[in-house]
Amino acid sequence: MSLRYLTARVAQQIDEELMSQAGAFSLDQLMELAGLSCAQALARVYDRNKYPNVLVCCGPGNQGGDGLVAARHLGMFGYTPTIFLPKPGSKEIYQRLKTQCDNMKIKTIDDTTALRDALPTTNVILDAIFGFSFKGPIRAPFDSVLPLLTDSRLPIVSVDIPSGWDVEEGNVEGVGLRPDVLVSLTAPKLGVRSFSGIHFLGGRFIPKSLEEKFELNLPEYPGFDQIVELKE
Repeated sequence: MSLRYLTARVAQQIDEELMSQAGAFSLDQLMELAGLSCAQALARVYDRNKYPNVLVCCGPGNQGGDGLVAARHLGMFGYTPTIFLPKPGSKEIYQRLKTQCDNMKIKTIDDTTALRDALPTTNVILDAIFGFSFKGPIRAPFDSVLPLLTDSRLPIVSVDIPSGWDVEEGNVEGVGLRPDVLVSLTAPKLGVRSFSGIHFLGGRFIPKSLEEKFELNLPEYPGFDQIVELKE
């Protein structure tokens, strides 16, 4: 049986079950594992000796939390991450993840002027702006951020779904990012069927019971890796 691609509704149901008694995970745990997967995927494709400077772009939601975790791990891996927060999240968990990055002396920028200044010295972008709950249109300040990232022509690694894409319809408006690498979390979303770059699955945390219930048909992760490459 083939790997299942998820609608927004099913993706939300799985998240809820992961944090219910069926999964018994906390949000912190899921973010930690997701962020670690994304950091590992970036490191797999972009060697730190050639791509040392990573711009980690984080939205205000859980997707941004994954990005903050990834930034911390990238710092641990020997990269030099810079965090871009066009609109910081207000939740306590988000603030703690940001403090963890501050404690590692990871630089943060928060406006488009600083973004423009940072792009010339950036080697690769990690896109953790919008998650699978995104619904257009793209509003300020993100409507000016996405074109800057696209126009930079830098390699982009997107978390779960490229920012600006509809979770089920894909980049229908043509305004979303066009990443070179995608790290789908839990299972890929319906809207990324058209993605043609390097595609990883990450988030090695789905219990067999939930995998079977939702008929995910996940591939096996190799060894102790947190990611597995998806190939058509």
